[in-house]
Amino acid sequence: MASHFDDRPPGCPVEASLNIIGGKWKGIALYHLLDRTMRFNELMRSAGTVTQRMLTKQLRELEADGLIHREVYAQVPPKVEYSLTEKGESLRPILLALKEWGLEHAFPEPIKSDESESA
Repeated sequence: MASHFDDRPPGCPVEASLNIIGGKWKGIALYHLLDRTMRFNELMRSAGTVTQRMLTKQLRELEADGLIHREVYAQVPPKVEYSLTEKGESLRPILLALKEWGLEHAFPEPIKSDESESA
């Protein structure tokens, strides 16, 4: 697991999972990749206030953990696309459940379904 915060083994499967997908921007990147392959700048715009350096770091960790695939095209200007791997795709029900939980519990007022599609 490339995302471990220290050298001690995780205490339980939940901790191990959060060591991999935890991080402010990882869940957001994974969520946006559920529907399609995206270029780096598309992910930056979708994530909101993330810095280029932080998004790059978190995408590299997700790639190292086998959750996303990074495709580099040999062209000028450089083109890089990100997509979910099969392992990353296995997070779909979890990410969608987090979305539903967030809609129900994390917002002070209910959000209409059509407005929540961008979240």
